[in-house]
Amino acid sequence: GAGECGPAAPPGPPREQPVLEPVLPEEPNGTDSAKAPKVNCEERNITGIERFTLRILNVSQDLMEFLNPNSSDCTLVLFYTPWCRFSASLAPHFNSLPRAFPTLRFLALDASQHSSLSTRFGTVAVPNILLFQGAKPMARFNHTDRTLETLKDFIFNQTGIEAKSDVAVTKEDWEGPLPSVLTKGIDWLLLFSVLFLASFVLYATLRTESIRWLIPGQEHEHQE
Repeated sequence: GAGECGPAAPPGPPREQPVLEPVLPEEPNGTDSAKAPKVNCEERNITGIERFTLRILNVSQDLMEFLNPNSSDCTLVLFYTPWCRFSASLAPHFNSLPRAFPTLRFLALDASQHSSLSTRFGTVAVPNILLFQGAKPMARFNHTDRTLETLKDFIFNQTGIEAKSDVAVTKEDWEGPLPSVLTKGIDWLLLFSVLFLASFVLYATLRTESIRWLIPGQEHEHQE
């Protein structure tokens, strides 16, 4: 779609995963503020916490270890890739969200390093933002305009939790923890796809040649 990079997950049939209920898309509606929250989030205790920041999962960390299925607390999870320019432009805005909503948790993971999660939650392109309650995905952010204000509106419309009014994107938010500068590297998925396609064409060509020799009359035609 517009404003997205893809694919985030490798092609082919999805791996067998526990069945999840469908993620509900956000319903853009200017009157949402007058409605009851769609997700009743249990706000975490922030006593003693001085720094509210985003946590980025590395390749060895499993998202499900950071989501408590027995709680009602909410976590906003960003699927991104460091080579996607739309992920990079979103980064400073997403970095500022933990200060705007200190009672919620914010995680980010490189979708190319967590392909099984991308497949499991239907993340076919990045950036992709999911709101979890416990370990259950409840809503997906669907707007292509990804700014601090639109993210604030999305969280408020879904949870009824208001953002702190004095939070803005700062210079530090452009620096991290989520990178706002594109990382150049080899697209291993694309390289593998090209090599696989080339190997298949070569195999099919050789296989066709072998079959041709088995057809009566083809061998004599070749000798002539």
